[in-house]
Amino acid sequence: MSGWFPPWLPIFSLLVGVITVLHVYVWARMVHATGRGRGWRWGGGVLLLALALTIPATFLIGRDQPFPGWQALIWVAYIWMGVIGLLFSVQFGADLLRWLGGAALRFMPSRHGAPDPARRAYLSRLVAGAVAFGTMGVSAFAARAAARPPQLRKLQVALARLPASLSGTTIAQISDLHVGVTVGRDYVEDVVNRVNALEPDIIAVTGDLVDGDAFHLRGEVASMTELKAPMGVFFVTGNHEYYSGVGPWLAQIQSMGMRVLRNEWVSIGTGGDSFCLAGVYDSSFQAVAQGHGADVARALQGVPAGKEIVLLAHQPKEIFAAAKHGVGLQLSGHTHGGQVWPFTWIVHLIQPYVAGLARHGKTQIYVSSGTGHWGPPMRLGTSSEITLIELVRG
Repeated sequence: MSGWFPPWLPIFSLLVGVITVLHVYVWARMVHATGRGRGWRWGGGVLLLALALTIPATFLIGRDQPFPGWQALIWVAYIWMGVIGLLFSVQFGADLLRWLGGAALRFMPSRHGAPDPARRAYLSRLVAGAVAFGTMGVSAFAARAAARPPQLRKLQVALARLPASLSGTTIAQISDLHVGVTVGRDYVEDVVNRVNALEPDIIAVTGDLVDGDAFHLRGEVASMTELKAPMGVFFVTGNHEYYSGVGPWLAQIQSMGMRVLRNEWVSIGTGGDSFCLAGVYDSSFQAVAQGHGADVARALQGVPAGKEIVLLAHQPKEIFAAAKHGVGLQLSGHTHGGQVWPFTWIVHLIQPYVAGLARHGKTQIYVSSGTGHWGPPMRLGTSSEITLIELVRG
């Protein structure tokens, strides 16, 4: 693909389209439909337009400018991204209920004359006010939830081919930290301390570590060099590493003591008392990053027959290839568990698994809800997590 084509352009175009739909709908139902005068409609429209423009502006300009100068604007944009999504969802739900109520009334004997436009406008104002105040409260709750430290989730996974001598091996999974504007140095240091306190045998970082270039963010992630595990600290790329300059980041990550698994596997243990730990690139950018793209078959080339396999793959959808190639357990992230309800439903349409432990044929998969968050500093119906997986023979 041509060098001028930025790898983030498709997702940016989709983002602009979604932002446009959300703001037009909110303006139509919460401003225009309330029956106020022209000044209200124009003022509301200008305010919504200004807030809408902060979102793509920070994505475009913020990539090339030092973060301190854009901190306030980016915070406004990210918070508003969450608020407008919730405004749309709650207003749409209220409109759906009104429509269903109106449809039901059509089948009942009419006791009134023609609909009163003034009454409709009054009801629209009443609903819009309730939606606005309700959304502000929910947004504050969601922001507080995102600011909390990640929860520790422990689980035990039985693998039939795991050597008895390695039963009890622990893997600490970190995923989707998204270090950048809303997730910074203090949060990263806290995560590192929490993970090290678990004394895991292996640490697996399953992508989307950063949201920004290595030059500006290397100091924010410097404490990741303190991650310690006797069997190794391993990393696979997520889609956001490609938005942020995958080459410099992979060099930086390796310099921090993490082993990047590039469609390859390593042996954990010695001789026959070992299992295979494999990792693949993220699947999003094979067209723009030469030699990249998830390739499970290539990653597992040369694995001895009968050897147990644990696969690190950022996106849960790699489970189809993983199951085909006899993987015992896949560890993934990417989904954030949906991060903010009701967008959890949308994630279910894109990925086969969204959060937690599941079985796909003979292969098990665990999807982390993410250790940080992306975009809006909010979580609703989900929580950040550090995961400790104990592998047992069984």
